[in-house]
Amino acid sequence: MRVVVIGSGIVGAGAAYHLTRRGAAVTVVDAGCQGGATRAGAGIVCPWVDHPEDDDWYRLTREGARAYPALVEELGEDIGYAKVGALLVAEDPVDLEPVRALLRRRHAAAPEMGDVVDVDTPTELFPPLSDGLSALLVPGAARVDGCSVRDALLLAALAGGAQVRTGVATLTPDGRVLLYQAEESTQWSPAVAAAAPAEGEPASWRQAAPLSAAPAAAAPASPEALRLTGEGVPVEADMVIVAAGAWTGEVCRPLGVELPVFPRRGQILHATMEGVDTAWWPIILPRTGPYLLGFPDSRVVVGATVEDVGFSPRVTMGGLDEVIEAGLRVAPGLFNATVTETRVGLRPVYAPGRALIGPLTDRVIVATGLSAYGLTAGPFTGEVAAALALGETPPLDIAPYAPPR
Repeated sequence: MRVVVIGSGIVGAGAAYHLTRRGAAVTVVDAGCQGGATRAGAGIVCPWVDHPEDDDWYRLTREGARAYPALVEELGEDIGYAKVGALLVAEDPVDLEPVRALLRRRHAAAPEMGDVVDVDTPTELFPPLSDGLSALLVPGAARVDGCSVRDALLLAALAGGAQVRTGVATLTPDGRVLLYQAEESTQWSPAVAAAAPAEGEPASWRQAAPLSAAPAAAAPASPEALRLTGEGVPVEADMVIVAAGAWTGEVCRPLGVELPVFPRRGQILHATMEGVDTAWWPIILPRTGPYLLGFPDSRVVVGATVEDVGFSPRVTMGGLDEVIEAGLRVAPGLFNATVTETRVGLRPVYAPGRALIGPLTDRVIVATGLSAYGLTAGPFTGEVAAALALGETPPLDIAPYAPPR
């Protein structure tokens, strides 16, 4: 079977990997868009603290986390995956009680989270933290390097015979793929309006509310507006998987469907603490404020903003100010750390609330909308999409995530 995967982020790479393992002939189309979410993801794998009132959302992220150890073994690659644990911290210990109860309720069905314990002196595990914080340790939490995961998946797919082609893929009304080359100076960032998130979206431990309202409506981008050059080259396919992140709605519009997928901007920064071994520091998840996590090479990641500003993959002064101010409030010991890099990504959000996975037509599968949980559930979501494209029973009931038909 010939399958085209539109999008080379972590979901598309995961789909390509699982497709080639099943013997499919795979072509991945990479548009090279600025603002892809995978590169700017922090790499937190700790699903048990989120979506307390949405079991379907939680089930997807839980299965995504559960699949990682086997994936690491299959790839045989260093993808930055390590079970470092997560510290849930709060100034008032009373604020930890709701998440403690949530973890207790979920433990029997997810023993991989480990035995949750109180930590009397969290600075012993993450020295820059503020004194006096109360903390719970979730030992099963892990961190992962999103770029390394994505690259390892694509390399494995290439080794299995997949091809990667660069350009902008468009769909015809009957679901066939045309590949265009955009002008060198053009970045594919259609100015589509951001849909409003669903009312009453349940609060989670690390998923904050947007900082700003959605921008005013603008005309959607067309092939002409994208300044695509030449004629579209057909890419033969029996099935198509659209895993184009925040751009998925634009890709699928020619099919006659309007998918309310919109970008949510997240800005993060990377800092280094010279001579300090940060490789096994736990993830820090405050009740309010930014997350922090350590990586090898004395690196600490702090983020992220949550901004509904449309297709604007820019690092801003205001965004960095928010991240730095909140980060130093939680971990004042980072005051003299060196800022070495800033990143920004457009996280794909499906307005009705949870992820969007399933068939749009008889030949087009969509897989997107993972929001802040792309690095947790991305490879697993790719596996689900691959199974659907091949006519197999997916490893998860997709009914809660299926698009309208």
